[in-house]
Parts: sequence; structure tokens; C-alpha cells
Amino acid sequence: MLITCLADLADKTTCPRLVIKVGSSLLVGKDGPRRAWIEALIAEIAAARTRGQDIIVVSSGAIALGAATLKLDKGGRGSLADAQAAAAVGQIALSGLWAELLAKHGLTAAQLLLTLDDLEDRRRYLNATATLTRLLDAGAVPVVNENDSVATQEIRFGDNDRLAARVAQAARASAVLLLSDVDGLYDRNPADPAAKLLPLVKGVTAEIHAMADSGSASGLGSGGMTSKLQAAEIAERAGIALVIANGTHEAPMARVMQAGIGTLFLPHPGKNGRKAAARKAWLGGRLRLKGALVIDAGAAKALDGGSSLLAMGVSQVEGEFLRGDAVAIRDGAGVVIAHGLAEYDAGECAALIGKHSRDHADLLGYAPRSAIVHRDQLVLL
Repeated sequence: MLITCLADLADKTTCPRLVIKVGSSLLVGKDGPRRAWIEALIAEIAAARTRGQDIIVVSSGAIALGAATLKLDKGGRGSLADAQAAAAVGQIALSGLWAELLAKHGLTAAQLLLTLDDLEDRRRYLNATATLTRLLDAGAVPVVNENDSVATQEIRFGDNDRLAARVAQAARASAVLLLSDVDGLYDRNPADPAAKLLPLVKGVTAEIHAMADSGSASGLGSGGMTSKLQAAEIAERAGIALVIANGTHEAPMARVMQAGIGTLFLPHPGKNGRKAAARKAWLGGRLRLKGALVIDAGAAKALDGGSSLLAMGVSQVEGEFLRGDAVAIRDGAGVVIAHGLAEYDAGECAALIGKHSRDHADLLGYAPRSAIVHRDQLVLL
């Protein structure tokens, strides 16, 4: 059964496994952890567990907590070194807090600290999947955060919205609930009195992205509406529903599921089909790509029809990549229409631009593969 409304998030049949992302501003106030609010949320999590749902928490807050302990300026985000140090201190307090409060409901917390590469590398991604699955089977509540103590500016998620979507993919979750400081997605800046909350979004389009405000209102977090829409795109490619909702209220899960306040992004099978999602959703959700292939209109039409990408349709090669690396596939207007795993390295692709498959061996000096990107290693966006 598919999720079609916010109330479905409370149904163990339509939503057997739910990922809840909690932002820094919800967890940490000026005086430290907001224990009363966290206790109320955990009571809701315990209720969800009682009705038979698996829950995974993606928890921000380590940098904010550590910065307060170390008395660092700018909430610990003044420099990369400050953020890493703050995270190292704050993560202990954060995981201890979750463990303590979940234990009051007889629930066991399990900490997972992930880096971008843990979910971008296919083998490590599958390891994360196995760990999450075993923890849930054992009755634990995984509490996930980015490993900010070792993450760098170049290799990091940068916000827990996209991390939550990737974790949902790895855990084969039904839905993601992003708790933030806004009720959901508005058709314009919510500061505008004429702004209207969108209760339902069927596909994140360019028009939807235009409604986003990239800033973070609290100043504690690193994400804004733009990152949440990117998370929605990652989720929908895997057939996972995503909800943006306001967590500043008491009992925020009930406000979403019972009062129906929030924005629901509906999942869809996509052009590749939901059953193809396990590997292709991982590929479509990749955040780090090694290069790009620019293709002509004929090739774009062929990909839309389910074909592989042939060298004849490639007009430009960008970046340095090796065979097996993930690359973006763009049309002539610069729009990324697919992700794929390259069958040749960048130099070979450049030598094959516009050439027929039968000419590859003469050009390269060895027996060629028929496609630049095979359809089995390609996902349309």
C-alpha cells in the first residue's frame, strides 16, 4: 500500500518503517538541550513502536551542544576545525541524551555516525543497510548523525535533510519526516502574508524549487528549504514519501498525522520502475559525481525510451573519471537528466564522441563495450 496522506504515516501497514529527522534548533536551545521537548517526542516515538512501526532517528545537534561546552563562537561553525572539535565533544552528550530518554520507555538506542562516502560507495552503502536492518530486527532505535568530527567541506552531506533521505533509502523505509521550524513548503517566502502552505506535492519540479528559501531560520542548523527539496528528490526516486513539518510544537508527530499539518511529497515509481529502485535509487541519489556527459536531443529521447547511452549521442565530456565512476548526463540545455556509471574513462569517452560502436575497437585498440553508459547502470531523474 502506498502513502497518500499524512495520516498514513501513523499506519503500520502503509508506513512500517519511518525515518524522523530532528533539526538542531529543535534539540538545542540557548541553555542547552531542550529536554522537555525531546521527552515529548520520544513518547511519540515509543507510541509508534508500540503500534508496530520501526523508527530511525536522524539527529542533528552535536555541533551546537559541543560549541556550548567548548564556548566556541558562531555556534561552533566559525571554521571547519571548530565544527569538527565541537562535534567530537557534542556527539557524546547527544547520543547519551537519546540513550537515556529512550531507555525510560524501554527502548535501546544505537548510534551510527556516517560520512558521505559511507553512502556514496556501493559496498559501504550495503554495509550500512545491513547494520540498520539488524538493529531494527533486534528492536533498537538507530540514532544517526553525520560524522562531523572527520567530515570536510569537500566530502560531507552538509545537512541532515539529505542524510535522512539517503538513510531512508539504505533502510528501505516507507517515509521520511523532516521536523524543522516551518509548517512545510509555501508557494512563496512564508514571511509574505499571502503565502500559502502546500499540503501535497507530486514531484519536485523547477517551479517547486523556485519556491524554496535556501536559508536556515534558526542559525543553528546547516539546512534550509532547498536542502529539504533535494532530500525530497532523493526520496521520491526510491518510492519513499517525505514530509516537511513544524517540530516546534509539543507532540509534533501528532500535529502531522492527526491534525494533518505539513507538506507531503508523494513517492512515485519513476521511469525506471520501483522494483529497479534498490540499486538505481542509490545511483540517482548520489551527491558526488566525478564528471558529466553532455548528449544531443536524439540520445536524450533514446534514454527516455529505455536505451543505453551510445557514443554517437555524446557531444561533450567534462571532468576526470574512470570506468565505473558515477557521472551526470546532461542535455544540451544543461539540465541533468540522468546519473550513470561510465563504461569508459574520460579520455576514452572523449575519443569516442560521435562515433559508431563498430568503430570503437579501431579507435581504442581493444575490444570495446557497446555503450558509454549501459541502461542497467543508468537512472533517469
